[in-house]
Parts: sequence; structure tokens; C-alpha cells
Amino acid sequence: MSFPPPHPPHTHPYIIYYTYYIALTSSFSLNENDVFGLPEETTNASSPSTYHTFHDPADVVLLRSQLLNWYDKEKRELPWRTLAVTESDLNIRTYAVWVSEIMLQQTQVATVINYYIKWMKRWPTVQDLAAATLEEVNQMWAGLGYYSRGKRLHEGAQKVVSELKGQMPRTVDSLLKQLPGVGRYTAAAVGSIALGQVTGAVDGNVIRVLCRLRAIGADSTGPAVTEALWSIANTLVDPERPGDFNQAMMELGARVCTPKGPLCSQCPVHSHCHSFQKNSRKLLGKVDKNGTCLLCPSEPWDDELGVQNFPRKPAKKPPRVERTLTCVVIRPGEEGEDEYLLTQRPNKGLLAGLWEFPNLLLEEKSSEMKRKKALCAQISGTLGTHLTESLFQYVGEVVHIFSHIHQTYVVHSVCLKDTDAQTQTENAQWLTRSALQEAAVSTGVKKVFIFATSSGSRQLSLSSFFNTIKQES
Repeated sequence: MSFPPPHPPHTHPYIIYYTYYIALTSSFSLNENDVFGLPEETTNASSPSTYHTFHDPADVVLLRSQLLNWYDKEKRELPWRTLAVTESDLNIRTYAVWVSEIMLQQTQVATVINYYIKWMKRWPTVQDLAAATLEEVNQMWAGLGYYSRGKRLHEGAQKVVSELKGQMPRTVDSLLKQLPGVGRYTAAAVGSIALGQVTGAVDGNVIRVLCRLRAIGADSTGPAVTEALWSIANTLVDPERPGDFNQAMMELGARVCTPKGPLCSQCPVHSHCHSFQKNSRKLLGKVDKNGTCLLCPSEPWDDELGVQNFPRKPAKKPPRVERTLTCVVIRPGEEGEDEYLLTQRPNKGLLAGLWEFPNLLLEEKSSEMKRKKALCAQISGTLGTHLTESLFQYVGEVVHIFSHIHQTYVVHSVCLKDTDAQTQTENAQWLTRSALQEAAVSTGVKKVFIFATSSGSRQLSLSSFFNTIKQES
């Protein structure tokens, strides 16, 4: 005869009932973990505290509703948003959203609008862009910055036409794998907005919003926090309106939950925001036996900063300092208008494929006189003639700030009297003043040109310069 195994001591029914009785009639309290002898909830690297996540489905549903209602009333009317809603052709819609997302990387919305309208007017389909030349793309992109983005768009369009039979990828995964220059965020944004794929999208604005909503005070650039933020975004995204929800999160970060001076009183989801509640006790998060969770603040709450305590990032590295010897070479044109010598940069690296004035980087170990002699020899080779550095006239210095480089152009000019000075290489050309408006040149080159050629005000703005060109033409 066999008997059922006895209950373990902590699970015997009488023990359970008695323990609950003690808990109900005593001054101390027990939770279910105490009753069943289970370990207390702890936080570790792979399981962040529930304080930093959205664990209540009702809260998620409410946040979606509040955010989307706000977005429907307050969203900006932008050309790419209009196109995403009105364009019925899935291929064109996906292409159009892809273009907008690439342009918006590291560039403000106000700057992108006119570029986007011109781009879509000239290349309304992926086939049109694929048929363009890289030079044409660079000309269209000039002034928008981060020029490799335009090149990647062009490469992607050519790949779609030549390898994908002209069909844009149809899923987030295929967007990520098949289009050059498309990362995790861009694939998610295009997939949700153009294709209705249910996925969160985490960009800089969304990082800020989520870190403040859940009081995530660890380094927001670290891999653990990045994965946590994507997990939260995927939890929150509305399955019925994923594209609108992701755009609403970005809109909230851009207009309300801003880096400085956030408008918390106007935020539609501030009732969910732990940072807004300013509860310093809760901001400590939960601590496990090994230390604090990876999402908790590493520094104490600063009352003066308020919600701006989050997100937290490591200090930026100072930009690299460079000085570049630059020469504006001028010759009289055939029709009496001065022409300027420009050379083309390599197809890889910073400002790839763009046109610039002849230049050489000034190195610490080499004197400026030696570099001037070297630049003079370089220009002589380009023109197939002999120049001496005595022709160089010092103009001054122009400072231009890239994202990671503090560049100072040491500007000289050389005026040639010979109209027959011809370029001897394919990567050099003479341009008139008006032609610079259409050329694929960087903002730094335009600043140098203005500085070297404006004998009056040295503070002439780029917009004034181009307005002058338009009036002259």
C-alpha cells in the first residue's frame, strides 16, 4: 500500500492557515513570499526594478490613450507625415519615410523641411533616385551636414532597383539588413510609420522621455540601459497605431519634454512620470544583495534640476582641434566674372566627394611656411604651371565647428592674371560665384568663400550671400 508524500512543512494546509491567522491578528505584516518561504524580489542586471518599467497593463493602455489624444490635437503638419498618410502606393510611402528619417538624423526639423520638399520633387520614387548621379545627390544635400547620409540613400536606392527588383523592404528586419546606413532606430521608425509594423522606436527624444517617465538614472548610452529602453518602448507602442504612437513620443520629446526648460504642466502623460513626482525615496530604486540595479541613478537627485536630472550621459569628449591652410585661387573668367578653383575630396571619410578650396592640414611638427610651400606645389600640379608662395596673400582665419572637430581655416588667396590656367586633373574645376550656389560644397567652404571675397563686411551671412547671388542672376 502506498501513501502520498507528506506536505513539505512550509506548504502544509494547517501551517498556511495558521500563518495567515497570525499575520491578520498581529501588529506585523507578512507577504506571500514570507508565507511560502520564497526569496524576496531582487533586482539584478538582467531584471530591472518594476519601478523602472511599466508592469501594469492598465497604465499602459491609459498612457497610449493620453499620448495619442494629445498628438492628434497638437502634432505639427510636416510634409513627410502628410505623405505617409496620403500616399497609397506602399513602395513610394516606404521610400518617402526612409528619406525623411535619414534627413532627420542629427538635423533639426526646421532645417530638413525645405530639403525634403526639394528632394521629393526631384526624385519622387526610389527609381528616380537610383538614376541620379552621386554628384547630383551631393549638390542637393549640400548644407545639410553629415554628407555620408546622402551617399547611403543613393547607394540604398541603387540596391533596391538592382537587387530587390525596385521593391522597398517590407519588414523592420529586412529594412535593417538590406538598406545601407539603416540602423535599429531608422528601421523601426520606417517600419512602424510606413508599413504599420508594431515596434517601438527609440531615438534621442524617446530616450529622454522614457528616462524621465521611469526615473532611469544610469548612463543612457550603456548597452544595458539601451536594451531596457527598447523593451519599454516595445511594451508601450500602440498595436493599432504604431507609427502615430512612435511619432507622438518623438513629438513629445521635441516640443514638451525638451532637454532644457521642459513644459511639464503641458505634458499629457505627466501622471505616469516618476521624475515629475520628485519622490527622492523612490528614486533610489530597489537594491539587491549585490548592489543597485543597472537602471538606478548613480548620483543623488538634484532638486534644482527637477526632471532634467534625466537622462544621464557621460561627459562629451572635447572636439579635436585642427588648423587647415586653405587657399582661394582666383582667375578672370571668359565673360569678365571671376572664377575660383575647387578640388574634390576623396569618396570616403569626412565630407566625402564634396568640393573645396585647395588645402593642407597644418601639423604641429611642420611649420606653416613648409606647409604653404607644399600647398603651392599641390596647386601648381593641379594647374600644370609653376607658382611661388610669394603669390599667397594672407586673408585671415575662419572657424567652423563640426560635431567632433574644431576647425580653423587659415585662409590665403592667390590671384592669377592668366585666363588660360586650366586644371590638369579630373577632381578639379573652376566655378563662378553664382555656380557655388549649386555646387556640392560644405558650409565651411561657403564661410571661407564669403570671408575671402567680401571686401566690405566680414560678417556677411550665408543667407545674405545667396540672396545676393539670386539678385545678380
